[in-house]
Amino acid sequence: MNHRDLREAIDDLDRRFWDWRAVQAPRSRDDLPRTDRPVGWRPAWSAGDVAAYRDRLDAFGTEQLALLDARAGNATEPGGLDRADEVDLRLIGCAIARARFELDALKSWQRDPWFYLDQTIGTIYDLLLAPPPIDARRCAEIVLRLGSFGTTLDAARRNGAGELALELAEMAAEVAPTAGRDLTRCLGELAPFVGPEWATRIERAGQVAAAELDAYAHWLAGALPGARPLGGVGEPLFARYLYEVALLPFTPAELRAAGRQEWDRSVAFELFEHHRVPDAPWPPLPAGAAQQAAAQAVAEAEVRKFYEEHNLLSQPATLRHYLNAPRPPYLEPVRWLGVSDDLTGPDRLDQDGVSYVPPPSPELPYFYRANAADPRVGVVHEGAHYQQLVLAWAHPRPARRHFYDSCPNEGIAFYNEEMLTQAGLFDDAPVTRRIIYNFMRLRALRVEVDVRLAVGELSIDGAGAILEQRVPMDRETARAEAAFFAATPAQGLSYTVGKLQLMRLLADVRATQGASFSLREFHDWVWRNGNVPFALLRYERLGDRSELDRTDELRARYAGAGLNGPPSPPG
Repeated sequence: MNHRDLREAIDDLDRRFWDWRAVQAPRSRDDLPRTDRPVGWRPAWSAGDVAAYRDRLDAFGTEQLALLDARAGNATEPGGLDRADEVDLRLIGCAIARARFELDALKSWQRDPWFYLDQTIGTIYDLLLAPPPIDARRCAEIVLRLGSFGTTLDAARRNGAGELALELAEMAAEVAPTAGRDLTRCLGELAPFVGPEWATRIERAGQVAAAELDAYAHWLAGALPGARPLGGVGEPLFARYLYEVALLPFTPAELRAAGRQEWDRSVAFELFEHHRVPDAPWPPLPAGAAQQAAAQAVAEAEVRKFYEEHNLLSQPATLRHYLNAPRPPYLEPVRWLGVSDDLTGPDRLDQDGVSYVPPPSPELPYFYRANAADPRVGVVHEGAHYQQLVLAWAHPRPARRHFYDSCPNEGIAFYNEEMLTQAGLFDDAPVTRRIIYNFMRLRALRVEVDVRLAVGELSIDGAGAILEQRVPMDRETARAEAAFFAATPAQGLSYTVGKLQLMRLLADVRATQGASFSLREFHDWVWRNGNVPFALLRYERLGDRSELDRTDELRARYAGAGLNGPPSPPG
């Protein structure tokens, strides 16, 4: 197969896979994997739907293998072109492996009753995250999704019978009894934003949907006594995620060692900062959410100016802004459904990203309290997500436009925090520097918690206690983090591990280029390719297969670890 035909075949497979994935992918509480859905979409999680998903994944996997074989036999093009094509093919393999892991390792559609809160009321929450105006198209989608609750929750009861994981079921049982009421309150607050005709239609559909949620909560209460301990996915299946999806060249023990080293480093830096300015007072809180949003807009402009003046990262004129806004009243009752931000999407690159904030208060949870103290804290992490995603969504290679695993995305945002701190952005703010170093402690500790949860060494309550005591952080946030990591193995470790991979790549590119190295050019390239695992970026940029080869070596150790379909092949 010549290079042009191979390139077209890769793009065709990528397009068909992601068209399918836009329909199949489960809704997530995380903001990075949020998926733009086609008009008229509704979740589908019956046993027959799951069987059809498996068959489709097998077909996609067969196509990807055939293209890998064709690529291996193509020696007509320069190595650089072949290398880029291999990266794209491996990305498609990562996407297939992720979907298979969700279906047959996590089995959230069977084990986690919160999964179906996400697939019902969570899908309404997602429709409401983009700022007003809420037009007729969005209203129609809200009514359609509300009407799907009964079918989705019937599948939940059938799939979960005898399969529920106790700890996940207990977490869901804490919120399920009020989910119907929360939905009713949400839709009531929405009415002034949609007009009387749509408000009436939404209210009627919402009454039925709320009753379905109430019935689901009743079923869940009765099913709890039969739930089985969660345990964890276990090391073999966890390893398949690490080596087939995330492409991480580390064993679980090596991951924990890296986390421990980063923990020591973060504790030392935080101590140094306290010694440097021992009595630094927290800055006064804004008078309200609107004042905080206004201060954040100034801070966002300041950070962007800092990037340019210090030659760190290009800020093209076409790039919109990442801003705060007061949380709309209709989101308040359902804020427990995920990160309350809108990072736009591939078809909305001309719109600002927005993060909704609550009224400032000393009693705010961990992250909200930090952002209220200095809005730049949010800009340098969530704002980095916004810029990275927008740049990646415009990538000329379609395979680079999609989310695969959190390591590159979270690694970039975490790296950005530390890079800007070292560059001097927070030289005027000792408390902010403490916050940044405390974030480092949290991200380092997440590695240990994530790995131990995945291999079954730690319970959700035990993980929450570790986070609460050792970061420290408020109990509510700590327990929510632990539950999220238990349901999404390898997400918690992604911040630290991704940052360390990126810093190693930075050092090696600098060593290779010498005096011609440009930090701005390197950052521009990384942000634009920020969805791509760093093992693949290392291979593409440097021709260095060491991380890929180690990943493939580790993958082979777990090749028979219980997932439907074959493991993704090495490149």
